[in-house]
Amino acid sequence: MNAGKIVSTKMEQIAINARRLPNVSFTSLSYHLKPSWLYDAYRTIRRDGATGVDGVTAEKFEENLQDNLKRLVDEAKSGRYRAPAVKRVYIDKINSTEKRPLGISTFADKVLQKAVKWILEPVYEADFYDCSYGFRPGRSQHQALHALWKGLMDMGGAWIIDLDIRKFFDTIKWPILSEVIKQRVCDGVIIRLIGKWMNAGIMEDGIIHYPESGTQQGGVISPLLANIFLHEVLDKWFQQTVLPLLKDKAFEIRFADDALLCFKSKEDAMRVMKVLPKRLEKYGLQMHPEKTRLLCFTRPKGDSGYKNSERPETFDYLGFTHYWRKSRKGNPVVGRKTASKRLTNTLLKVKEWLKQNLHTNIAEVHEMLVLKIKGHFNYYGICSNFSSLAKFERNVTRIWRKMLNRRGAKHGFNWQEMLDNILKRYPLPRPYILHSDV
Repeated sequence: MNAGKIVSTKMEQIAINARRLPNVSFTSLSYHLKPSWLYDAYRTIRRDGATGVDGVTAEKFEENLQDNLKRLVDEAKSGRYRAPAVKRVYIDKINSTEKRPLGISTFADKVLQKAVKWILEPVYEADFYDCSYGFRPGRSQHQALHALWKGLMDMGGAWIIDLDIRKFFDTIKWPILSEVIKQRVCDGVIIRLIGKWMNAGIMEDGIIHYPESGTQQGGVISPLLANIFLHEVLDKWFQQTVLPLLKDKAFEIRFADDALLCFKSKEDAMRVMKVLPKRLEKYGLQMHPEKTRLLCFTRPKGDSGYKNSERPETFDYLGFTHYWRKSRKGNPVVGRKTASKRLTNTLLKVKEWLKQNLHTNIAEVHEMLVLKIKGHFNYYGICSNFSSLAKFERNVTRIWRKMLNRRGAKHGFNWQEMLDNILKRYPLPRPYILHSDV
C-alpha cells in the first residue's frame, strides 16, 4: 500500500469515527502528524507558487526534503514551531475598485497547513450541512447553483436575504474561533498550531505587523477555518433553530461567505432579517448594511397580481444574474445569465492580455485565446445563458481584430477580411452549454 493510499485510509477512519461520535471532541488527532503524512501533503502543493517571507522555493525545500519534513513534525508536536509572517499582496476585486488582500505563506508552512487540514477535514465533513458548497471536497459552484435553482423552482420563488458579512476574513477573532473548534477538536497540538497561524504577523512593504483579528486570505487552511466558523454561526443556527420556528418552507445556500437565505413567506424572511445582525454580532461579525438586502424573487403572476413593492427582482450569485423568464411552453422558470459586470471584467482582462501580446506569433496567441474562451464557456455554459456566451465570443473576436489592426499593417482588417483571412485559419470556439439543470 503506497503512502497516499495510507493517508486516504486514515482520513476515512477519522471520518467514520466522527460520524459515529457526533458529540465527542477528539483529543489525539495529532498522532497522524508524521513525516509520511507531511510527504503526501508536500506532493500536493504547487511548485510554481509565489515564495513567502523566507524566499525558499519548492526546489530549495526539496534539497533536504526528508530532514525538512521531520523537522516540521518535531517542531509542531513539541510546540517549538513558529508560524512565519505572511507576505501580503493585493489583487483586484471583481466588480470593484477595491483590492482584495492575499496572504502568501512560506512553502514549509503550506505543507504543514495542508497536513493539519487533512486531519481536520474528515471530522467537520461529518458535521457540515448540505447547504454549504464552498471549498469542500467533491463540491463545486455549479452544484450550489443547481441546488439554488431547484430550491427556487420547487418553492415557486422566494423572498431572499442576500447576506454580505462585512470584511469576514479580517474580523474572525481567534478566541471565538478557538471555542468553536474545541467543540469537536480539543487536541492541544492542533489547537496550538491553528492559534499560531491565526496570530502570525503580516508583512507589507518589508514591515511586519500583528493584527488583533482575521485569518489570512490565501492560506491553505483558511477556507476550512472559515467553513467551520460559518457552520456554527450560520448553518447550524439556521437548520436547528430557525427552520423549526418558521411558518413556511425555507432553505439556505452558502458558498464560503456568500450566503442566500430563501423563504416562501415574506413574514418569515423579515423576522430572520431582524434577528440576523444580533446572531452575527454574538460571534464578532457584522452584516454589511448596504450590500445585504431582502429581495422579492417570487414567481411572476402578471402585473395585476402584485403590489408595487412585490414585483420580482433580479440578483447576482456566483457570477450569474438570476431572473424569471418564460420556458418554451410559456411557464415561468428561473433563468441565469452571465452577470454584466463579470462579462465586462472578463472582456477587459482579455483585451489587456492581447495588448501585452500584441507582437506575439498569431498561432501562439490563438492557442492561448482558445483556452481562455473555453475556460469561460466551461464555467458560464449553463442552461438559458447561450446568448451571453455568444455575446462574449463576438466581443472577443472584435477585440482580437482591433488588436491585429495595431500590429503595424498598412490598412486594418474589416470584418469580412477578419472572417476570410484570420478566423478560417484560426477559428475560435463556438458557444456551448456544458451544465444542465436536469
